[in-house]
Amino acid sequence: MLPLIIPVTALLCGAALLLLGTGLLNTLLALRGAQEGFSDGNMGLIMSGYFVGFFIGTFLALPLISRMGHIRAFAFCAALVACSVLLHVLFVNPWAWGLGRILTGTALVILYTIIESWLNAQTPTEQRGRVFAVYMVVNLGALALAQQFLQFGEIGGFGFFAVASILVSLSLLPVTWTRVSQPEVQDVQRLKLKTLFRIAPVALYGALLSGLAMGAFWGMSAVYAGRIGLDTGGVAMFMSCGILGGVMLQYPLGRYSDHHDRRRVLAVASGVAVVASGLLALLSSMGNWVLLAIAIYGGLAFAVYPLAVAHLVDHLEHKDILAGGSALLLVHGIGAAIGPAASGWLMTVTGPQALPAYFAASLGVLALIAVHYLHKERTESPESPAPFVPMVRTTPTVLEMLPEEDEFDSSVEETGDEQYRESNG
Repeated sequence: MLPLIIPVTALLCGAALLLLGTGLLNTLLALRGAQEGFSDGNMGLIMSGYFVGFFIGTFLALPLISRMGHIRAFAFCAALVACSVLLHVLFVNPWAWGLGRILTGTALVILYTIIESWLNAQTPTEQRGRVFAVYMVVNLGALALAQQFLQFGEIGGFGFFAVASILVSLSLLPVTWTRVSQPEVQDVQRLKLKTLFRIAPVALYGALLSGLAMGAFWGMSAVYAGRIGLDTGGVAMFMSCGILGGVMLQYPLGRYSDHHDRRRVLAVASGVAVVASGLLALLSSMGNWVLLAIAIYGGLAFAVYPLAVAHLVDHLEHKDILAGGSALLLVHGIGAAIGPAASGWLMTVTGPQALPAYFAASLGVLALIAVHYLHKERTESPESPAPFVPMVRTTPTVLEMLPEEDEFDSSVEETGDEQYRESNG
């Protein structure tokens, strides 16, 4: 395993440092915004800016990388993110923060594309499952760890913003130092949404509604945790537990779906997530019990998007997987851009418990849709279901890393990462 990872160590280290910085910033903004008196509605719009930028960046990434090359493009975008982090503390107002989040989201999707396309190029086909597994561990592990930085200082000053900017800047060092050859980036073809809807409508609904729920999770959960009375350390633990819940439950749910109708698994996972959302609201005033509730919710909600991807792949020819996954990712991104703004507005109007109610509504609709199509198409069942692969929402490029079933199983065995199987943001 070690000889396999050494050639891409620089890329993985760069990704870890980048995610530590941006993961810290995301929660920090929610806490600092509350301290500055920003309304929940304003915070929702600010956090939606990140996903708007992410959506924009998907169209800018390949032209920029083609023009500048991987290393120069990485340095360019990392510098933009580091500057954006500091601009948040220099200009403390909702408009400036919203523009900063758009800039951060745009630059980050380009950075993800650089890292993932580079990993794809450096990884032999027979080893991609193991590298994919390590990349997923690094991704969510860094996001979970980033939350814990908040326990070691005050959010009211410049310090945490400086730390986040430093971490993003440090991500430049391993990437610019590496001697690993830069790959060529191939353009990603797309399938029309009406084609996807005809092939696998539940996958399309799953991507959209998962985006609505997960966008609100990443954008507003820290705000919610502060509103229910958790201190800074408590907010950090709340976010970490939600992320780690996704790590713990995503893989078992996904592998179970490999042997059952995925629409049924989506319906059950979404339905239980609705119950977990209610539990989150009920336990919000009971101290540490709320951490258990968010961990259960995260474990179920994080699994929905990769389940939708797997369901789509079940119905696609191999040559269409990348294009189909790319289109599904864009649908998920649209939902994620709407989620924080919609849930923030609801929290402003009705109070913090609107967030778990919003979670329940989004995933409850998905559960009903999945049940509807189960009854409508009882006889439909793919002859050769694709293996579930735990994943986070990053870029279309990561879809090229998805392993085949036997390869993925061997990678799990060799890396010992069965418990981790997760999924980002």
